[in-house]
Amino acid sequence: MMKRWKAEALIAALLLPPFAAAALYATGHAIFTSKLWADLGAFGSNSDVLDKARNQPEVLTSVEDYLKLRVTPTRIETGRAKIAELKTVLADIEKQYGVPAETLVAIWGIESNFGKTMGDYNVPVSLATLSESGYRTDYFREELVAALEIVRDGHIEKSQMVGSWAGAMGQTQFMPSSYKAYAVDYDGDGKKDIWNSVPDSLASTANFLKQKGWQRGSDWGYEVKIPAGFDFAKAWKKDGVTLREWAKMGITRIDGKPFPQPNEAARFYLPSGGEGPVFLVLKNFDVIKRYNNADSYALAVAHLGDRMTGGSEFVAAWPADVKPLSRAERQELANLIVAQGFKLGKANGRMTQNMRLAIIRFQKKEGLLADGHPSQSLLQRLRSAGSVASEQKT
Repeated sequence: MMKRWKAEALIAALLLPPFAAAALYATGHAIFTSKLWADLGAFGSNSDVLDKARNQPEVLTSVEDYLKLRVTPTRIETGRAKIAELKTVLADIEKQYGVPAETLVAIWGIESNFGKTMGDYNVPVSLATLSESGYRTDYFREELVAALEIVRDGHIEKSQMVGSWAGAMGQTQFMPSSYKAYAVDYDGDGKKDIWNSVPDSLASTANFLKQKGWQRGSDWGYEVKIPAGFDFAKAWKKDGVTLREWAKMGITRIDGKPFPQPNEAARFYLPSGGEGPVFLVLKNFDVIKRYNNADSYALAVAHLGDRMTGGSEFVAAWPADVKPLSRAERQELANLIVAQGFKLGKANGRMTQNMRLAIIRFQKKEGLLADGHPSQSLLQRLRSAGSVASEQKT
């Protein structure tokens, strides 16, 4: 309760004159809320924010389709043009923060189509709507406080603070708390302007990545080739293994080149199983995920950046069976694996190491490629196995 009142008192202090803020703090939450809405309502209303928050569909997109939507020929060409246009600025940002131009421009392109689609929701209104509705109240109240502090400090006017319905702002889509922690005034005009200043936006993104652990001079990872008879179970048990050790297991770069820094740690990433593209990803891949915690997002940023600088498409073909499992299907798969006699601990559908190893044991029993990948065809095979077992019991 005290945390909530501190947040509300701060919001009141930011929005209202001192005497009014003190009065609101004394008279309670209901008056505070009405005054907050009166002030915010003066410059707009986001009536559909709650509908979007509470009715987010489960989007089942394969990694292949996710990449096709984001790594497009137009975006590649536009990115190349932006890298050339901003060559001096990007070189200076890389010198300061260690993040290369292609990574920053790829994030810019994916997040807002190079500043063309930053969102048209008023951020304080959206955050107030979410905060006062009871939807992730503590999180969105803290973001609202941060947004109003940004306004207070003169970086943007409330009416001009636009972004997504959830409060992500500007050309590289920072949440207000991230803005406060990582935004920088690169162009020296006294404002950290991620809405109108491209240099501020790109430098702020570079600062974010640097602070999250970006490794200067390192790559994001590599598409790799696995040898025949590869032991996927052994690979899934590995954690923090160096590229040198992966090479000893027979994994090579698909372009035939040596790993440039063989002592770097890498992890295994199979977005569509062992029959599709396979990757060893490095620390910088996981740093990109701090921007959006999805392997598919990090791969899109990395691949778009590579394509902007002359890289080719992935060599391995994507398999036909790439539609990901829904939450319900993952839970069903876990339950069916348990019914086959494999122990998972709590069968909640998460792709834990135990889950992958149990899948591998079932795949071996069925004569399938034992890669530990949860596919639609695997789910169907488990359903069939379960039906046969039921018939045998009867």
